[in-house]
Amino acid sequence: MTISRYRPVLPALAAGTVISLALSGNASALEIYDTARTKINLNVSGVAGAFHSQKGYSQTSTAEAGGRDWQEGFIKYGIDLTHALSPTAGSLYANVAWTSSGTWGQGDAAGFTTGDERRTHLEDLAVGWKSGNLIPALGPDGLDVSVGRQRIQVGDGFLISGDSLNFGDGILDGDLDRGGAYYLAARQSFERTAVVRLGGDAGWRGDLMWIQSGNPGQAKPEMAVGTLEHVTDEATLGATYLKVLTTDSDYAFLYPDRDDTRVYSVYGHGNAGVDNLFLSGQYAFQEKGNGDNENAWYLETGWTFSDMAWSPYVSYRFSRFSEGYDPLFYGNGRALGTWFQGEVAANYAGPFATNARVHQVTLSVTPTERLSLGMLAYRFDTLDANQGPNFDGNEIDLYGTWAINDHWWVSPLVGRFDPDKSASNGGSQLGDSDVNYYTQLLVGFNF
Repeated sequence: MTISRYRPVLPALAAGTVISLALSGNASALEIYDTARTKINLNVSGVAGAFHSQKGYSQTSTAEAGGRDWQEGFIKYGIDLTHALSPTAGSLYANVAWTSSGTWGQGDAAGFTTGDERRTHLEDLAVGWKSGNLIPALGPDGLDVSVGRQRIQVGDGFLISGDSLNFGDGILDGDLDRGGAYYLAARQSFERTAVVRLGGDAGWRGDLMWIQSGNPGQAKPEMAVGTLEHVTDEATLGATYLKVLTTDSDYAFLYPDRDDTRVYSVYGHGNAGVDNLFLSGQYAFQEKGNGDNENAWYLETGWTFSDMAWSPYVSYRFSRFSEGYDPLFYGNGRALGTWFQGEVAANYAGPFATNARVHQVTLSVTPTERLSLGMLAYRFDTLDANQGPNFDGNEIDLYGTWAINDHWWVSPLVGRFDPDKSASNGGSQLGDSDVNYYTQLLVGFNF
């Protein structure tokens, strides 16, 4: 159950979107009960990955200078139910799912996991009601109310894209462990939510949300969130307000300025009525709990060459995150590389969407409906090296995604990460500042 009205308009981004959806645990449904009013579906999905990094990164006390090989995997399984009350009374829906996850081998390149993590735990448990034709002014299902454990995304994930930070045993003696699968982000549901959605898929719409994270790596914040959007075929324009109400005192030291933080954000994306064009941007102003003001913003433009073979897509994005900006629950809400910018940088080396400016160039082609190839190129610059490590560097990631059939897909990736500095010279890469060649292979399924 994803709360998002983000409209991807670029078929060239399909490969990244497939990966993002798979990692979020979405799955096609196997129908197990179907009547005129009631439907019950079985959902099973999973991803397994093999990873190798020639270098380690000094994010934890367990990180090492040498190369690391590790494996991650998860399976998510559960059922969802819908029951139509009447044409004027709407419908009820519910879902429940568990996730089993783990990390094997030596643990990831930053030492967040050790290879010993295993966990099976409830992931989703939510119920809701949609209004049907009960409120004509709001349109079909124009009122949608839900409560429980569920994944929530706002926009393209600049502020919130699930509760997806999955630390393991390698940090704080395992106190933040969520069961491994750090890269795959096996667990993404917020522990408690109450959501009211107003409006349909077009025109004016909005969300009112209360969200409670159960993630110790995020200090278990409780948040109030409101969005207002105007959606057309050409563009979506919107605004978000977010307030962190409380954090858990046992973990507040991780984010000492997060409690009582307020975020005011405006954003837009679409093609402005021009076929093949993509425009996107967002600005977030942050009043932190300690009284400091921070901000983050980005501008992006892209073009699909639809008349050429393989429909090449090219885009450029500039993003900037101020020195003390709190990135909250950002993630790959739109495609691979959306807000985890750089497979090595965003996951292991840094920067982590704060104290940085990033240039990103994307190129992708779709030789067939089931095959997509892409390149992501980055330049990272640290705004103030006195605030922490110097994360200056370059990265290029080459990837492919092959949808073998309607249920299975495979995605290889090779990355070249070139930091300006080593850990001994103010950076994060252990041992030296030589180029790190990073590889991963993901295989996923859904039934």
